[in-house]
Amino acid sequence: MAYLDNIAVFVRVVELGNLSAAGRDMRISPAVASNRIKELEKYLGVRLFNRTTRQLMPTEHGTVFYGGAKQVLDAITEAEAAVSALSGQPRGTIRVTAPLGLGRRLIASGIPDFHDKYPDIEVRLRLSDHTVDILKEGIDVAFRLGVIEDSSLRLRGILDCERVLVASPEYLQTRGEPTDVQELVGRKHDCLMLRYPGSREFYWILQTENGPQKFEFQGPFDSDDGDVLTGWALAGRGIVNKPRFEVEPYLRDGRLRVILTKSPPVPVQLAAVYPHKKLQDPKVRLLLDFMAERCQKLIKELLAGK
Repeated sequence: MAYLDNIAVFVRVVELGNLSAAGRDMRISPAVASNRIKELEKYLGVRLFNRTTRQLMPTEHGTVFYGGAKQVLDAITEAEAAVSALSGQPRGTIRVTAPLGLGRRLIASGIPDFHDKYPDIEVRLRLSDHTVDILKEGIDVAFRLGVIEDSSLRLRGILDCERVLVASPEYLQTRGEPTDVQELVGRKHDCLMLRYPGSREFYWILQTENGPQKFEFQGPFDSDDGDVLTGWALAGRGIVNKPRFEVEPYLRDGRLRVILTKSPPVPVQLAAVYPHKKLQDPKVRLLLDFMAERCQKLIKELLAGK
């Protein structure tokens, strides 16, 4: 098993780009991860990585070995899934990712309950508003809000979610309440945007008399964390586009108000996406069923003020 463990560490280092990230993902120290790579290199008699101060890049030998090693690990995973299906006792590890706000409100709190129900399944949750490359980083399930365009992935729709444009009463009193989308386009107001490399939210898609239209807005500052944007809106610093269930508590207590109700953002779909082959894994199907039911229940409760 030591050789397979070394291969597993090698694959994660290639996928994540450095020892520390791979170590955290596999719950081992960077020193242990480094030793496993050295053992593998010694066994194979070649150098697998070119080392820089920030990143490990696979050598030509490493790239070739990664392709075969990945196939071996995938075959083992599929074999374990087949045994689990026959035995009725799913076990193993599931890697899950979700956006920060969605993950904190809906997914993270359900992980302990899922583990209580299926104690032989470990769940490793990664929360980020950055778009995660599921295939490259070895993610089993990603929960997302928005339009899913990657045809290489399977999609399970969970719920259509209303989005709203909101601002604080203090902001609206100071800057005035916009009555037309063009007031936002003309920079009469500060729009709080979710931005990061590869982000798709450099614009908002709003309903108009002519159907959905894409509008590009500007603001004095932006962030790669959606909850930071909500905090800024609560502090009276601008207008933010959010799923209604995320801001419903603030709408109820009056700290935020919905604006431009005649030109709302288009709804988005809450969905789980995953590689095609993962649906064959019983533990992945169990997680999808559990979280889909939980998310539907929690969102309805949030919107009802429970």
